[in-house]
Amino acid sequence: MIQQTPLKIGVAGAGVMGRNHARVLAELRDVELTTVFDPDAVTAEGVAAAYGATAVTTAEAFVAAGLDAAVIATPNRYHAELGVALLKAGVHVLVEKPIAATTADAQAMIDAAKAADRVLMVGHVERFNPAVETVKRAIDGDEIISIQITRVGPFPPRMGEVGVVIDLAVHDIDIIRHLTGSEVVEVQSLLGHAHASREDSALLQFRMANDVIAHITTNWVTPYKTRTLQVATKTRFIVADLITRQVTEYFGQQPDGSYSTRMLNAWPAEPLKKEHEAFIHAIRTGETAAVSGEDGLRNLEVALRCLGE
Repeated sequence: MIQQTPLKIGVAGAGVMGRNHARVLAELRDVELTTVFDPDAVTAEGVAAAYGATAVTTAEAFVAAGLDAAVIATPNRYHAELGVALLKAGVHVLVEKPIAATTADAQAMIDAAKAADRVLMVGHVERFNPAVETVKRAIDGDEIISIQITRVGPFPPRMGEVGVVIDLAVHDIDIIRHLTGSEVVEVQSLLGHAHASREDSALLQFRMANDVIAHITTNWVTPYKTRTLQVATKTRFIVADLITRQVTEYFGQQPDGSYSTRMLNAWPAEPLKKEHEAFIHAIRTGETAAVSGEDGLRNLEVALRCLGE
């Protein structure tokens, strides 16, 4: 077998998520983390030094760094400008969710990727959570009735530029579309503002094109973190804890109310590593990315509808 040359990859944005991307990329055999970009020189140099990469402090230097691929983990408002510049330079792009701040910006990235024949993938990392994958396998071929997702926790130490719908619920919008293989046709939302001007709690309801109904409860007002996924089908009810990766199936309900249960195996794996492996696979094979730019755009559109935008 001919040994493939490692892909030269860079990370833009050296915050919490950017540092996680750098850590995972540094551990992969098929890539070489060569460049870290952050406008804060101390931050960029600190992350770059940890992995033997070069630090840059401008977007122009990052685009000109001779990369094969790049991860964009900057604030949302910078995704499109940097993403389009990278794609036009022939660089494959994995952009953190949400794909962009606006649907117009998202479409500009999609168009740039098509024009350059480059991979554009969106970092909806929960798609690669072993518990979500286990649920997806378990319901394959079943008729889904409803989906309920709870994603709650304490108020974040640093308030970003978005509320819970864009920050948290967009994960679950993607999960719902992924599990149903269908698109949202009806949206109902209730938003709360307890601690900030942007919404910090939300109750979201959806009807899919295939008539599945779905519900998301999300907030920053719960003192502990909870991530649960419940799926009801014609033949079973499945409950997944997305943190512990424990998945339980309830089935065989009898007229007397009794039923059977079993635990489903969710193979241990780091979702972010699986996300990067999927990105690399799309680059190497030319296949459509596991979470395409179009997926990212659909998820953003639904989230903005929930916000009345």
